[in-house]
Amino acid sequence: MHKKITIVGSGNVGATTAHWMAAKGLADIVLLDVIEGVPEGKGLDLLEAMPIAGKDIEIKGTENYADSANSDIVVITAGVARKPGMSRDDLLNINLKIMRDVTAEVVKHSPKCILIIVSNPLDAMAYAAYKVSGFPRHRVIGMAGVLDTARFRAFIAQELKVSVSDVTAFVLGGHGDTMVPLPRYSSVGGIPITEMLGGETIARLVERTRGGGGEIVKYLKTGSAFYAPGAAVTEMVESILEGRNRILPCAAYLEGEYGIHGLFMGVPCKLGERGIEQVLEIKLTEQERAEFDKSANAVKALAAEVEANLARAAAS
Repeated sequence: MHKKITIVGSGNVGATTAHWMAAKGLADIVLLDVIEGVPEGKGLDLLEAMPIAGKDIEIKGTENYADSANSDIVVITAGVARKPGMSRDDLLNINLKIMRDVTAEVVKHSPKCILIIVSNPLDAMAYAAYKVSGFPRHRVIGMAGVLDTARFRAFIAQELKVSVSDVTAFVLGGHGDTMVPLPRYSSVGGIPITEMLGGETIARLVERTRGGGGEIVKYLKTGSAFYAPGAAVTEMVESILEGRNRILPCAAYLEGEYGIHGLFMGVPCKLGERGIEQVLEIKLTEQERAEFDKSANAVKALAAEVEANLARAAAS
């Protein structure tokens, strides 16, 4: 029997995620949205592509959460996309209500699923899903680090004119302007980039990585990135469904790791059948630690807003 993935939200990110996953034939896919006809149309279009792709999977578009029942993984992309001049933080109040309602429905129909959160502001939305779902922390994961790391890898490969396949990198911290790319842990064919690039060049690539999402928003004007986010989610899902135990940077709920308690932060994780099998702690320099703590403080402020909002909703 095939595994089952539900993707909530059939906009650019959700539909592209479904496309990447269907192309790999990872599982049967349910594409769910509240906009009448859109998930059905996109789901049917993808299904009709499967004979060409040679993948024997089922793809269903729907507006009914009952169709998502007993999903193994639920990817939540629902929410309003960033517009030019809008920060991820600006999205908080708009997308929090959506996340709260979606998570409640998902839990009702798939109480044993693993949640992967993509909606922005990512760390805050993952925190909201964790609180609303009541799931253990290994079953609520934020997609951030894989995307941010992919951007860093792409920029390094372009700069050095090398294959992206040979570039490894790590980006930790919150998913936003305070993220922490780690050049010391980034390499090409095993050679640290600190031995291949000058300090000013590395600093430029780090800043471009931090602003990677905003750079795309600036070009698109009416939307945000979707190809790379969809590919990033697919890499995470593949590791979980196939029990590959890959080490990938993800937003995880920390319970003392890195000295952080009760926040979702981007850290190296082992992703396997249970979701997050292990959170790995790596040694940070004094400067890296300071940047990580700065990022944590930004995430902490958002988490406090989520807590207050959820409390108000519960009291009303």
